[in-house]
Amino acid sequence: MKALGVWRIRVFVLTLCIWPAPMWAQSQIPAAANAPSLISMEDAIRIALQYNQALRAQRLNIDQSKAGEITASLKPNPVLGNLVDTIPIFSPQNIRLQTQIYEETLSYTVERGGKREKRVAVAKDNTDVAAKTVTDNERQLRFQVAQAFINVLLAKSVLLLAQDDLANYSQQLDLNKARLTAGDLAEADYIKLSLQKLQFEQDVSSAQLSLVQAKANLRQQLGYQSVADNYDVSGMLIHNKHAVQLEDLEKQALANRPDLQAAQSGVTLAKDTVALAFGNKVRDWTWGTDYTNQNFGINGVGVNLSFELPIHDRNQGEIARSQVAVKQAQETESSTQVGVVTDVVNAYYGFQTSEQVVNLFEGGYLDQATQSRDLSTYAYQRGAASILDLLDAERSYRATQLAYRQAVAAQMIAAEQVNLVVGTQVIR
Repeated sequence: MKALGVWRIRVFVLTLCIWPAPMWAQSQIPAAANAPSLISMEDAIRIALQYNQALRAQRLNIDQSKAGEITASLKPNPVLGNLVDTIPIFSPQNIRLQTQIYEETLSYTVERGGKREKRVAVAKDNTDVAAKTVTDNERQLRFQVAQAFINVLLAKSVLLLAQDDLANYSQQLDLNKARLTAGDLAEADYIKLSLQKLQFEQDVSSAQLSLVQAKANLRQQLGYQSVADNYDVSGMLIHNKHAVQLEDLEKQALANRPDLQAAQSGVTLAKDTVALAFGNKVRDWTWGTDYTNQNFGINGVGVNLSFELPIHDRNQGEIARSQVAVKQAQETESSTQVGVVTDVVNAYYGFQTSEQVVNLFEGGYLDQATQSRDLSTYAYQRGAASILDLLDAERSYRATQLAYRQAVAAQMIAAEQVNLVVGTQVIR
């Protein structure tokens, strides 16, 4: 028997191992081993909308609201009662089954004032508000992912710049070492050049750290296990010119912004709540019937009706509160509408300013910084410029290149900001 018990335990464990996983387990986030290792911005947004844990939690608010619709649509349950009466508890010797009164009752409450229909309307309004709120959260997540993705592109570009600068400077340092060996360069000048290499090495280390942090921030938005540990992004910093009009953006924002739509649905919800409050003012009727048996050959049925007399409580407080809530919802809608227009104005002029800054760099400053470095290097190698002139030209070139990359990234983020405030992809 003991061996048989052990055999049963083994079968049970084996059954648990091969039994299919439940649906909720199968729908979990995929393991990092099967996750993509190279993603584009479109991939990143798609993955985030599917796997971002915070957004997944917010979407469950819609399911909760839909469950509230089921509760609101339910009708009252009938009530079945049993009664045994005339039990002589002070004369227990007289207790007989034939001397008691037995009564069976059945009652049902009839809701009046359209309460059920109005409850359902309020519940559907709550679901509509929840759905539009989730859509607004998706809008904001799109921007956050795009912003984090652009920051990764910027970090990669800065790292590449720092590595190129270090390689070029190391090559120049080797040439100057040869000049030092040949007696064409003073040792003091060479030491200054050699010390400057530390700055280039620090730039590389700082850029590597920035890239790690930028990718970690992006991975947090995507859902940690939705991409591989060593994932990378595709794409590069690109300055694309876009023509947008402020008036068109305002019209599209007022038509598309889900937070404004949620505020408008909030007004509908508040008005339906007032209707429900007036419906709850009407008192319900409770109809009942009973069957009585005294076991003396006396059997009978009865019908009863009961309802509350609305003398004191006529739902005055809830009616007043819901009426004030309508005004509050209308003020919220107006405030949201003003906020939408303000967001569009700020984003539009921010985009225009970032466009102008990038144009300044591309209009000549990039070429000037490159020419200044090349001329200083050429002049220094022929003894026509000092070591300070060379180092200053190198610093100016690095600073200009870094500022340009930051300006392009800011322009790309400003374009995504326009999409955010409008509520749709107007700039691609």
